[in-house]
Amino acid sequence: MINIGIVGAAGYSGVELIKLLLNHPEAEIKKLYGQSTAGLRIDEVHTCLRNLISLQIENFSEESLNELDVIFVALPSGQAFEFVKAAYNNNVKVIDIGGDFRLKNMDDYKKYYKHEHKAQELIENSVYGLSEWNENAISKAKIVSNPGCYPTSILLALLPLLKNDLIDNSFVSIVSYSGTSGAGKSAVQNMIFSEVNENVRAYKVGNHQHIPEIKYYLESFGNKSVNFSFVPHLLPATRGIYTTINAQMKKGVDDKLIKEVYLTTYSSKPFIRFLENSIPEMKDVAYTNFCDIGFVINENHTITVFSTIDNLVKGAAGQAVQNMNILFDLPQETGLLKWNKNMKLQLK
Repeated sequence: MINIGIVGAAGYSGVELIKLLLNHPEAEIKKLYGQSTAGLRIDEVHTCLRNLISLQIENFSEESLNELDVIFVALPSGQAFEFVKAAYNNNVKVIDIGGDFRLKNMDDYKKYYKHEHKAQELIENSVYGLSEWNENAISKAKIVSNPGCYPTSILLALLPLLKNDLIDNSFVSIVSYSGTSGAGKSAVQNMIFSEVNENVRAYKVGNHQHIPEIKYYLESFGNKSVNFSFVPHLLPATRGIYTTINAQMKKGVDDKLIKEVYLTTYSSKPFIRFLENSIPEMKDVAYTNFCDIGFVINENHTITVFSTIDNLVKGAAGQAVQNMNILFDLPQETGLLKWNKNMKLQLK
């Protein structure tokens, strides 16, 4: 069994992680850590967990790591340093669901996250946990940095086109929409029900913290630079990410070639559902670890690509469990999906 600790267990991503791990055949939750909730049982904080788990939330201590194989850190950016350092120094694998170890450039980190990085010596030891594109590096990692929810939806949809040189990389337009749970549990006036209900608004246009992450990993995995715009929006929904990408196709590219590239890229990836003849809908991925991808070719030889994920699952806790499976040499779908290994996408 894999002995697990969760830092930030009472947050949205933390409780989603608990629900997933309770169904994992190789996982045992040993420790739940928190600050304001320390001393309470997790089923007192989240009553949806009654009769499922009654473990007490405790203050973090480095000594308690001796019981663990891996810890998940589900905290806002700027708060993971202490826990990641402690795990690394005690030879405990760590999966950081927040943003503290995604960026390699510390100037970008300070600019977009608005504070100094306090564990720069560990940056080169962290591996980006985009499961479908970085499996080999993840399998050898001590620190896995879980991707952001927006970048997950964007990278999975755009990388096959970029890497196979099917689109003009001089400009790509990316527009994404997120449910309100992406902002976490902090009480903020513009996130209350009466502000978000029956409303859609763009936010952090041009300065969203995920911009350097998107840019760096598009270039790293796509093997070429790309100029793009990214406009995030807030939806009056609790969960979900919906992304629409527009790009100019290269000469000679047609729908048959695009389908072939997506099917070839993701034929063995159980959590990518490529929709050849339809446009994805957010409701179809809710509470799952799937990323649904579809596309439309327009008359002006541009392509519109659509992708959707659940921001709390594939965009956070689910992908974290997927990465844990890779770390411990388990099939990626363990605890997340009953997957028949003979199920493959067929080229048509």
